[in-house]
Amino acid sequence: MSAHVPVDFEQLFSRSPNPYMVLDRALSIVWMNQAYLDTTMSERDAIIGRGMFEAFPSDPESDSFKLLDKSIRRAFATGEVDELALIRYDLRTPDGTLAEMYWSATHTPIRTADGAVAFVLQHTVDVTELHTLRQLRDGAGLVQRAGAVQARNADLLVESRKLRNMFDQAPGFMAMVSGPDHVFTMTNAAYARLTAQRDIVGRPVRSAIPEVVEQGFTAILDTVRTEGRPYVGEREPVQLQKEGSEETETRFLNFIFQPVFDEGKVSGIFIQGHDVTDEVEAFEAQRLLINELNHRVKNTLAVVQGLAAQSFRSVPGAEGARRTFDARLHALAAAHSLLTQNNWDFAQVSDVVKSAVEATAGSDIERFVINGPNISLPPQTAVSLAMIVHELSTNAIKYGALSDGAGRVSVTWQVEQQPRGELLTLDWRESGGPVVIEPTRRGFGSRLIERGLSAESGSDVTIEYPASGLHCRIATHLEGMR
Repeated sequence: MSAHVPVDFEQLFSRSPNPYMVLDRALSIVWMNQAYLDTTMSERDAIIGRGMFEAFPSDPESDSFKLLDKSIRRAFATGEVDELALIRYDLRTPDGTLAEMYWSATHTPIRTADGAVAFVLQHTVDVTELHTLRQLRDGAGLVQRAGAVQARNADLLVESRKLRNMFDQAPGFMAMVSGPDHVFTMTNAAYARLTAQRDIVGRPVRSAIPEVVEQGFTAILDTVRTEGRPYVGEREPVQLQKEGSEETETRFLNFIFQPVFDEGKVSGIFIQGHDVTDEVEAFEAQRLLINELNHRVKNTLAVVQGLAAQSFRSVPGAEGARRTFDARLHALAAAHSLLTQNNWDFAQVSDVVKSAVEATAGSDIERFVINGPNISLPPQTAVSLAMIVHELSTNAIKYGALSDGAGRVSVTWQVEQQPRGELLTLDWRESGGPVVIEPTRRGFGSRLIERGLSAESGSDVTIEYPASGLHCRIATHLEGMR
């Protein structure tokens, strides 16, 4: 067995017939071999330690300067080999004349032990003679195609890097899988975080993320590939491995599996989505708080009702007043329950009216016509509307259209554009009941109705008492409504 003989690579490169030169990050020449000196017609002492463009000057606005400068700097920036298939770069000859010359150059990054790019090795070939043959059809075509390909490749490289950066920095998670085994071909940073920074590119889903197999997601991918139709998941719970642990945790995801077609067939599936775990957990916490609030308010209303019962009991002839008070509490509780169902968000006018009528008139709601566009009110305004409808329903049962079996009530509303914004107008019309007589005094219910829907934006309330049936109109601007 022959002994291992160490290779002196510097001596090897120095004696190589191929021209080589090394630049540092300041683009200063730190080494070259004799072939490079011969090719560039230079002396070692004249160029060693000097900047590339100081040793070999070129107009900074020229294509020669720009192509060479960008190629070298790309090699430093990307850590990848950068090639110039053809570049014109004129040099001074020893007699001082400027010679037109053409080159092919390769710039190879040289890394230090820690992986940083410290130098670039330039391998350059003088192709001037080939270029001078451009008058010949084959030679000309070759050179022109080389230049065109180089330009296209440079443009494509820039665009490719931009797209890759956008893909990798996208806030949502994205990945691409291909083939029947759904092998990962691309993932971005967000997908890497979602999958615990595992090395999954080049691996099928079943082995890269095994915990999703039993949850049925590989079967869904199979269906998407077979049927060619996307699958959309909304707030889907997914068990995923925690980073740095074998344990899993539940994440809630909005995502889409989008089939990618090639010549009419599904070649892969694009996965895109967002982790909405924080949103789901916040919603659940809010729901629990609202349920607790609803429970406490109901308890409070029950206490108020008990206190009222005790207070009215000692007042002679107060039974009617007590029933009125209980009915108002019941209407308030109904409005509160409606808002609780909507998590104390905006409530539809139609829902508020129907809820208040049902709480007061019960089965007589069949004698109502309720109609209007979809308009939502904020919670405080919705409660005000519910109490107004309750008072109007109570009056209709006692004195108006609902006091006999023939009367009817119409509740309608509309929205109009006004200089101040949108104006909501609600009309309560009674018909078919006994002859209406205008009351001689105004009680609490009348004052509550006349106050309207909103103290902040102001309401215009009109109550008319024609013999055919009471008419109440409430108009208010839709500030803070939708």
